[in-house]
Amino acid sequence: MLQTEIESLCDNKPESYTDAHFQLFQKFKDALNAGEIRSAEPDATSPTGWRVNAWVKKGILLGFRMGSIVDMSIDAARQPWLDKATYPVKQFSTASGVRIVPGGSTIRDGCYVAKGVTCMPPMYINAGAYVAEGTMVDSHALIGSCAQIGRSCHVSAAAQIGGVLEPVGAMPVIIEEEVLVGGNCGVYEGTIVKRRAVLGTGVILNRSTPVYDLVRETVHTATDDQPLVIPEEAVVVAGARSIPRGIGKDYGISLYTPVIVKYRDEKTDAKVQLEDLLR
Repeated sequence: MLQTEIESLCDNKPESYTDAHFQLFQKFKDALNAGEIRSAEPDATSPTGWRVNAWVKKGILLGFRMGSIVDMSIDAARQPWLDKATYPVKQFSTASGVRIVPGGSTIRDGCYVAKGVTCMPPMYINAGAYVAEGTMVDSHALIGSCAQIGRSCHVSAAAQIGGVLEPVGAMPVIIEEEVLVGGNCGVYEGTIVKRRAVLGTGVILNRSTPVYDLVRETVHTATDDQPLVIPEEAVVVAGARSIPRGIGKDYGISLYTPVIVKYRDEKTDAKVQLEDLLR
């Protein structure tokens, strides 16, 4: 079984890696490329709706341990590229159905990029990521290692989707279906953004920052054992809250905080609709 073999090789480091070991890792990476295995996947029995596949994350880390640094340059004199031999750039053809617009984008091997994905230059998708059908990854956007992006999302220009490769048991960042991630957003530390949510320009989400829900009059926070979860169809904007006491109050200082100002309606849908003509 692939899982057993990968965990055994990861937990019992040999003196040197054999051809059989590299063949095993290639089999593992082929499964990542095909979307047959994922670092996290939907699980209706979980409170968050997702579960972590720690063994997959261990396998991705194993690839870094196994790989030696090699020259991957197109022109070594003008622009040297040196990286792990186990993680070259991912190979595509017209049959892949992925639109990669010319201009400096890179997609690393060992990630799933579905048919209908559009990649605007320059953008980057790291090993272990999963990007589902019809999603657009815009210019200067990053999809980090192990990040999970659902179908028909728009990851806007300069958005950063952190991955969370380590620790292996930690939930990676998850963006569910039909989510709009606005320009210059940052989603980090295993945050889960549920389906059809909208993150306005400049929203930052992580474990340390509470999200104030003005509609439902509650505060969404991460706990020791659960990630921050943004509810379905929530519209989140960048806001601020004043420091109520002490020197911070005296100075009139406010702290950044994300704020849910509404939930999606027809007006929101009209503003964030993805145009099929672009695909």
